[in-house]
Amino acid sequence: MIDRDKAFRILSDIGQEHILKYYDELDNDEKKDLLDQIEITDFSVLENLDSEKNSDSLRGTFEPLGAVTIKDIASESSRYTKIGTDAIKNGKVAAVLLAGGQGTRLGFDKPKGMFNIGVDEELYIFQCLINNLMDVVRLAGAWVPLYIMTSEKNNKETVDFFKEKNYFGYDPSYVRFFIQDMAPSVDMSGKVLMESRSKISLSPNGNGGWFSSLVRAGLLDEIKEKGVEWINVFAVDNVLQRIADPGFVGAVIDSGLQSGGKVVSKASPDERVGVLCLEDGRPSIVEYYEMTEEMRTLVDDNGELAYKYGVILNYLFSVEKLEEICDRKMPVHVVEKKIPYMDDNGNLIKPESPNGHKFETLVLDMVHMQDSCLAYEVVREKEFAPVKNAVGVDSVESARELLKANGIKI
Repeated sequence: MIDRDKAFRILSDIGQEHILKYYDELDNDEKKDLLDQIEITDFSVLENLDSEKNSDSLRGTFEPLGAVTIKDIASESSRYTKIGTDAIKNGKVAAVLLAGGQGTRLGFDKPKGMFNIGVDEELYIFQCLINNLMDVVRLAGAWVPLYIMTSEKNNKETVDFFKEKNYFGYDPSYVRFFIQDMAPSVDMSGKVLMESRSKISLSPNGNGGWFSSLVRAGLLDEIKEKGVEWINVFAVDNVLQRIADPGFVGAVIDSGLQSGGKVVSKASPDERVGVLCLEDGRPSIVEYYEMTEEMRTLVDDNGELAYKYGVILNYLFSVEKLEEICDRKMPVHVVEKKIPYMDDNGNLIKPESPNGHKFETLVLDMVHMQDSCLAYEVVREKEFAPVKNAVGVDSVESARELLKANGIKI
């Protein structure tokens, strides 16, 4: 643990000494909390406020990337499934659930995974995902190690919830929780904001921080000891997604490529979804708002959209490659946000418009750090039911309809 003098030197080097302004007025517990925050906070992200270093400002040359289509998969289904099932039986596959977010946009002030999406029955988002993974466990006759990334704000509630629900039938000895690394929030001038006299305004460092957070939590050694070679990373908010899907795992292994991403055919040229493509010859994801009109409407020789395959945040990465890229610096995205903060008089202010910046790393940048990526097309109605909003598109309502359409009692 660092002391006050070392903390002051750290902050002086980056012009953020104000973080210790009230230090002498704090009680011993508050002092310890503040010093702990200073020690674990990644202040290097502040360098990205320089627009020339901001990773959002420069993109390369995009080209379409084809996929293993639903039709291709159907013809090779048995072979892919056997390869993937064998890998799972042999302990070569683990899964990482990204569950650091709250259900704020659903009007739910708890971890999003705790949201009850059932109507006549209790059916939690976490429960949907575990049920999907249990299908694989039953097929393979082997448990898949499951690592659940939480945040500082929701870790205790998440862990307690899983214990209360007896892990929804999953073997708890195969489940590990770890907390996502945090990054400081700053005002428009680059000054780190405070939530209180003893608390820095911190936020999770984006979904791209999952592997570095897992490493920091000391879990990589365990993963390697188990002989895990592939990690399937997926987001909490898609209640239909198949996790450690043997067909997907088998197709990626069979392809000899370094990674894989599940994709769906875009519903329309203007659908607001990132597309798996090539950027400067490497796999990449172009966001819908980055695509030109020409890219959105370009068609191939078959009359299909060239930039057709939308990502659903379900990726398979090689552990060996993840270790290699972990030593490289991930691009950091600077995002304007409304950030509650303590003013100079010690009052907590909740702004009505963006007043500062947060720093995020994105899993899509991990894809671009791979040499190759297999786009694996899945049936949208069977594997894509995101729960991002309370009503409307990608909502609780639409996800419930899709769950029912797939024969799941809600």
